[in-house]
Amino acid sequence: MKISELLHGFESEPKKHTYNVLDEFTIWTTNEEAQLLKKLSSPIKLSHLSEQEQFKVQAMIRKSLVTKCGMTNPTVVANEKN
Repeated sequence: MKISELLHGFESEPKKHTYNVLDEFTIWTTNEEAQLLKKLSSPIKLSHLSEQEQFKVQAMIRKSLVTKCGMTNPTVVANEKN
C-alpha cells in the first residue's frame, strides 16, 4: 500500500490553531485570605504568624498569591497584582 493511499482523506497542510488569550483573570480567595493578604503587603517572618494563619499562608502559596523566601526562617510576602 502506498503512503498516498494511507493519507487519503487527510489534509496536506496542517491546520492553523487559534488560542483564546485571557486578558485578565482572578484567583478566588476567601474573606479571611483577603484580610491576610493585606497583612502580608510587607514581608513578615512566617514564625510571627499564628498557626492558623500559617496554614492559610501555605494554601495561598499553592495558589501563587504569596511568595515564601528562605529556608530556615522563611519570610512571606503577598505577590503584587498588576
